[in-house]
Amino acid sequence: MKVLVLYDYPPNPAGLSTQGDLLYRALQLMGVDVYAVHFESPQEKEWYYRWFEPDVVVGVGYWGHAQHLILHPQRYGVLPVPWLVADGYIAAYHEILSSLPLILVTSNWVKEMYVRDGINGDNIEVLPVGCDTDSFIPRDNNDPKVSAIRDSLGISPEQTMILTVGGDAASKGAQEVMQALALIDTKAPDWKYVCKVWPQPRTEAQNLADLQLAAQLGIDKNVTYTTNVISRNFMPYLFSSCNIYAAPSRLEGFGMPQVEAGACGKPVIGIKGMGMLDTLVHGETAFLAGIAQEVVIREAILDDEAGYAEKHRVVFKDPRTVDYRASIYDIADYLLELMNNPDLCYKMGKAGREHVAKHFDYRVVAKRFVEIIQERLGID
Repeated sequence: MKVLVLYDYPPNPAGLSTQGDLLYRALQLMGVDVYAVHFESPQEKEWYYRWFEPDVVVGVGYWGHAQHLILHPQRYGVLPVPWLVADGYIAAYHEILSSLPLILVTSNWVKEMYVRDGINGDNIEVLPVGCDTDSFIPRDNNDPKVSAIRDSLGISPEQTMILTVGGDAASKGAQEVMQALALIDTKAPDWKYVCKVWPQPRTEAQNLADLQLAAQLGIDKNVTYTTNVISRNFMPYLFSSCNIYAAPSRLEGFGMPQVEAGACGKPVIGIKGMGMLDTLVHGETAFLAGIAQEVVIREAILDDEAGYAEKHRVVFKDPRTVDYRASIYDIADYLLELMNNPDLCYKMGKAGREHVAKHFDYRVVAKRFVEIIQERLGID
C-alpha cells in the first residue's frame, strides 16, 4: 500500500496539522510506503503523483478544502480519501463528496452532520484523531518542567489549576466555566483558571469579551489568559500542570485537547454531545455537563468558502443547531466535586489515560486506517 498524506506540512501546532502528522508518523512506523506533502502545494503534489504513484491520497481538512484534497488528485487519476471534520453547512460540495467511494470523519457526530447535509452515509467511516501517548503521559507536579509552568503562571502548589486550551477560549466553553466558577467561588478551595489561546487577530475581541465577563462576575483576579505562540513540545507539560481540564465546547467534532488531557491523567469536564460522546466516558474518564441551550438558525448567507462564486442565501428546510451551551450548574457541581476530592481526580485521570491509550493512540488509529482501506477499497 502506497499512501500520500496531504495536510499542513511541515506540521505546525494546529489541530489539523497534528492530526495528519500523527497518521503519517504511525504509518511510517508500521512500514507503510508513505510520504507527506502540504495540501495546498499543487506542484509538489503532482510530483508525488507522477513518480510515487500512490494507491490512495489521504487529505486532512474539512469539506471546504475539496479543491485541494479531492479535485486535485482526481485530475491526475489518483484516488482521494478525505479525512474530514465538520465545519458549517456543506453547501455546494454535495456532488463531489457523494461521488467518493470512501470518506473518513473524526467522530460519529461529524458523520451525522454530513448525513444531515445530504451526503450518503454508506461510504462514510469514522476514524478518530490519534494521540501521541508517548509524549502525553501523566507527570507529577514536582516534575521541574511542570512546576516551572505553574510558577510562570503565578500558581502555587496548593492552588487548584483549571485549564482550557483552544484557538479561542469561548468556543471551548470558557464563558460557561467562568460562570460556573463564580457560582462556587465561596465554597471552593483556592483556585486559578487558565485559558491558553492562540494569538491571532480574530480572537483579540473575543479574549477581551471573556475577560470583561470575568470582571463582571468578580473572578477576574483568578482568571489568566495566556496568548503565547507555543510548540507541541510544550503542550504535554501544560496539560500536566493543571489539576482539572475543563472544555465543555460549544462545537466539537472530536476534541483533541480533551483526549490529550486524558492521556496526561487529568480529569476532564466536557459537554454531553457532539464528538465528546465518542472520546469521553461520563462518570469514568470525565464529567459531561448537560446541554442547556442550542443556538438554532433558519437561514444563512454563504460565500466562496462554501463553493459559491457570489454570496448565496440558503433557507434550511428544518432549523439547524450551529452551537451548544453546556449547563453552568452541571459544570459547577462537577468542578466542586473534583476540587474537593483529589482521589476522584486521580481515579478519573487514571481511567482517562487507559481509555486514550486503548482507543486513540496514534498507532492504534493508523492500524485502523489501514484496515479500513483494505476492507473498503481492497488495497493491500
